[in-house]
Amino acid sequence: MNNQERGTLLGHPKGLFLLFGTELWERFSYYAMRAILVLYLTDKTINGGLGWSTEEALNLYGIYTGLVYLTPLIGGYIADNFLGQRKSIIIGGALMAIGQFILAMPHSMTGNHILSAFYVGLAFLIIGNGLFKPNISTMVGDLYQEGDNRRDGAFTIFYMGINVGSLLAGLIAGTASTTYGWKAGFLCAGVGMLLSLVMQLFFANRYLGNIGIEPAAKRAAAMNTTGQKPVLTKVERDRLKVILIMCIFVIVFWAGFEQAGGLMNIYSQEYTNRMIGSFEVPAAWFQSLNPLFVILFAPILATLWVKMGKKEPNSPVKFAIAMFFLALGFVCMVGAALEQNGDMTVKTSMMWLVGAYFFHTLGELCLSPIGLSLVTKLAPLRLASLMMGAWFGANAIANYIAGLIGASLGETGPLAIFGGIAVTAVVAGVILLLCSNKLIDWMHGAEGHAKIKEDKEQVAI
Repeated sequence: MNNQERGTLLGHPKGLFLLFGTELWERFSYYAMRAILVLYLTDKTINGGLGWSTEEALNLYGIYTGLVYLTPLIGGYIADNFLGQRKSIIIGGALMAIGQFILAMPHSMTGNHILSAFYVGLAFLIIGNGLFKPNISTMVGDLYQEGDNRRDGAFTIFYMGINVGSLLAGLIAGTASTTYGWKAGFLCAGVGMLLSLVMQLFFANRYLGNIGIEPAAKRAAAMNTTGQKPVLTKVERDRLKVILIMCIFVIVFWAGFEQAGGLMNIYSQEYTNRMIGSFEVPAAWFQSLNPLFVILFAPILATLWVKMGKKEPNSPVKFAIAMFFLALGFVCMVGAALEQNGDMTVKTSMMWLVGAYFFHTLGELCLSPIGLSLVTKLAPLRLASLMMGAWFGANAIANYIAGLIGASLGETGPLAIFGGIAVTAVVAGVILLLCSNKLIDWMHGAEGHAKIKEDKEQVAI
């Protein structure tokens, strides 16, 4: 690891803010495309859409977002063993930019050629994301020495960058697609990805030094003075168990949360009264509520954790709190469904959606940045990007499940879906609370809640 900080800003290495900006524009690109994808698929062909059914669109959305979070597992392995994180980010970013511009190509083709180009664009996005996503997050952790108490704060700052990009995406892509057509929204996403690439290409050497250049497995081998093949120790095995167990709860959380881009997106378009006076709020704007709330409340929540001192909840308890907030958000959506009273022609108040996004955001802040930081604390160096990929792999499963849940709208109805997710989230939260002490024991002091056990007791596989 390169310990050279190359200057600090707000008490953190300047490299953090380069990664902040790189991720900001990459997330702008992703969320710009996500905000309009389902709407584009279901729009009538005379308006430039593909004219798919809601079920078809949500099925594709679930498959696409699932693959977006699954490929980082492969990308993390490639970075750890062959390319290194920096090269992976550049190659992945370039592929994603190409994919966005393919989606933005005008409809000069007809029939199957349009669909073929559409699928090729999605393929470039999926592959590029696999190389980009796990490595940018791992590099944030590499900026800090083990035990550096600035790490959680760094991931909170980094996470705010993600959500600034997401906030801008919904507003800019939503407005562009409404004013100039769907292709303009995809074009905005492509430009955002180019900005991310430019930042990394021109400033990485200056602010990151040699961080991310050498594959992690090669670095780990250089640190191995025994000459023997590295094997997992007991502490490493216990810590990996924590990551994998927490992944199960991550699946539950994101399967509910990711209804935002699918079912709740459709709900805002079809079943929500979006009129404010004579102005109709574009449905894509609701996608900006979540990042707006993150930007507003992340500093407050981070300050609260600090002020709580020794009473600050550990990561499993924070995850449980996230589940309860997720449930509260879907209680709001249950309220919207009850307002319809089974009549799908009734338009519900947009305040139900605002309430849902608010509680979901609070849950996200208790889970997502905490989880990213946790992986960098628990994963062995030689497996850092791979385990970050596995973490995002849990998101892949969650997104696929989210698509299946959303696509069942016609069969089960919104009340059953929203209520079912709320109940599942509460049950998962209670289980986490009951298991939290054991999970902390398996962390072996990585969070400072327990004294680190002697390394001499570590037993190889």
